[in-house]
Amino acid sequence: MRPWIHLDTANVPGNKTQLKLMQRGDEFSIMLGTNELMNSRLSGSEEALATLSAERIGGRAKARVLIGGLGMGFTLRAAQGCFGADSELVVAELVPEIIAWARGPLTPVFGTCLDDPRVKIINDDVGKVIAAGKGTYDAILLDVDNGPDGVSREQNDQLYGLAALRRSWAALRPGGVLAVWSAHPSEPFAKRLAAAGFAVEEVKVRARGGGKGARHVIWLGTKAR
Repeated sequence: MRPWIHLDTANVPGNKTQLKLMQRGDEFSIMLGTNELMNSRLSGSEEALATLSAERIGGRAKARVLIGGLGMGFTLRAAQGCFGADSELVVAELVPEIIAWARGPLTPVFGTCLDDPRVKIINDDVGKVIAAGKGTYDAILLDVDNGPDGVSREQNDQLYGLAALRRSWAALRPGGVLAVWSAHPSEPFAKRLAAAGFAVEEVKVRARGGGKGARHVIWLGTKAR
């Protein structure tokens, strides 16, 4: 078996542990210490974050979508396929090195998807972008850390607390949806979503396509029309 090669390192604001970009053959991994945050061969649940959201809002014209976390671009590429040609896809990524990796060593994964004129990449905290965007989004897709009980940044709690969820509710247009990816279930988080005013669905999805891989959770919170 080929060994893993360490390609680059990135600092995560608010966390002393660094991100590491690793490669083994045509496989890539982003690690936080010894914890794998994402792998180029595991994309099913991240893609479902976009496809399930698009189903909930229907074929809305000129949909404006905010994606929290660029990662390896799985959610972005799925959004490109399921939102219309007139949509706007805004990606907020906190770590500048991840944006650089997308056009550098991760080009085999990203391809040309960042050249899509619908796509706008912002190097910023998605929580701040949400707070500044009242009533402007049709969908907010959060794939930040490992979900509400994330490990990479304590400040991510500011996305998943009740006050933060109410800000997400305010940032959505009527009928809009907040979708949150998580590696694990969290009953307290589902209750906070409801308390923030969302109609809540909890969908279990697999890490790989074809119903294979680890079980992940996607919460879909819909704002009433």
